Amino acid sequence: MKKLALFLTLTILFYGCNQSKDNENRDSDSLPRIAIAGLAIESSTFSPAQTEEDAFLARTGEDIFNMYPFFSTDSANRKRANWFPTLRGHAIPGGIVTREAYESLVTKTLEMLAENLPYDGLFFDIHGAMSVVGMDDPEGDFIIRIREVIGDETIISTSMDLHGSVSWRLAENTDLITCYRLAPHEDAMESKKRTVDNLLERLESGKGKPAYKAWIPVPILLPGEKTSTRVEPGKSLYAKVDPVTKEEGIVDAGIWIGYAWADEPRNQAYVMVTGDDREKVGSAAEYLAQSFWDVRNEFDFIAPVATLKESLDMAIASDKKPFMISDMGDNPTAGGAGDVTWTLHEVLARPEFKNEDGPSLIYASIPGPEFVEKAVASGIGNQVEGWAGAAVDDRFAPPVKLSGTVTAIEHGDRNAETEVVVKIGSVSVIVTKKRKPYHRENDFTRLGLSPRESDIVMVKIGYLVPELYDMRADWIMALTPGGVDQDLERLGHKRINRPMFPLDRGMLDPDLSAQFVPLSHE
Repeated sequence: MKKLALFLTLTILFYGCNQSKDNENRDSDSLPRIAIAGLAIESSTFSPAQTEEDAFLARTGEDIFNMYPFFSTDSANRKRANWFPTLRGHAIPGGIVTREAYESLVTKTLEMLAENLPYDGLFFDIHGAMSVVGMDDPEGDFIIRIREVIGDETIISTSMDLHGSVSWRLAENTDLITCYRLAPHEDAMESKKRTVDNLLERLESGKGKPAYKAWIPVPILLPGEKTSTRVEPGKSLYAKVDPVTKEEGIVDAGIWIGYAWADEPRNQAYVMVTGDDREKVGSAAEYLAQSFWDVRNEFDFIAPVATLKESLDMAIASDKKPFMISDMGDNPTAGGAGDVTWTLHEVLARPEFKNEDGPSLIYASIPGPEFVEKAVASGIGNQVEGWAGAAVDDRFAPPVKLSGTVTAIEHGDRNAETEVVVKIGSVSVIVTKKRKPYHRENDFTRLGLSPRESDIVMVKIGYLVPELYDMRADWIMALTPGGVDQDLERLGHKRINRPMFPLDRGMLDPDLSAQFVPLSHE
């Protein structure tokens, strides 16, 4: 009897476990199959720099989940679908992407997508301002090639930066689309989660693709430094987006500012609305487009602007610290090469900074791999002399000679790889092996620098990102030269659509009627 009881117990346990596994498999099989892919970069065509494949720091497979807090292992979204992450690359903004880099990354993505067909959906995470050598509208090309692999029935939900551009073919081949609503992009992850939530909701409800997509190109081309949502009119303009999406029959809506530093026909502003009610979708798109056009003359720089000399004069005379100066023309977060030395030449030439007891200034930063190597060999506390910068963009000034004391050496940064600080008079210059934007207080403190105690902090950036913005005691944006020059007329666009505001200020009011885009399977 004991043997029989044991046999029955084991039998029940065996079948119970298998039944549980069958239930799990059935549950898993009933979940939607969703792939993840995307490439993101802002590429200035006015910079001589070129972006290679390694700059994208591409993640593949399960490692992609680590990029998104809403995909943590215990998150609800992770459990709502069978996910197939392929390749997601994100590069610091820079020069035009080489054709070889683009083709390599796209080919790898397509091969990985082909491995797990079919898919119910695709989370397509892009920026929207990538430029590629010999190609217009790379994101449009990319999504068409994806469609050739996954087919036209798969629902593609696209996440974008509001500084991207929505070409007609990108609009055609996507089904759900959204973009950030804040600049600086404090809502980046919130927007990406919305992209995923919209996709899951349409799949789970069985509604599928929205029936209508309204698209309106708005002939405005302005830099991000004039269109921040921190201030008016951008603040009120973007505040109109969310209420529109709450209307019955509308899924999502977006206003794209566009990217000012690429000379391509697609580069301008856009409005796009998706939903199931044709009249509401069209009316909402026209309302947002007209709202944008109506305030076009109100956009201005988010902070005071001045020449570099005027900016330095103000900072030196100020008793507020840190007085922050944006070196805007070579901003690597907007696509500048990051190695223009013009500003640093001017700073080091100022007599106020010649002695150690002068106003303390932190300069972030300048690439100089050979200088970094010399500084590492010299060691902390020792003297070093060498050249840095202008290896890529020497149009405005040659390499700068740096001669001073090494005060810090740090290895292992994801972007810079190695960073050193050299003290020259009262100026602390951060020199990197590879270019790196400095966004956070920790970027400085890990190098032994105290930005809050420094008289002046100068960063290669446009509008300050939140952490720097909160740190500032005062701030001015310097009109410096570079690949992302704020003087758009001086840049000389030749291929964008014309007329375009503000390059053609006397232009007539455009036709801002909604254009309905065919669905991706039509």
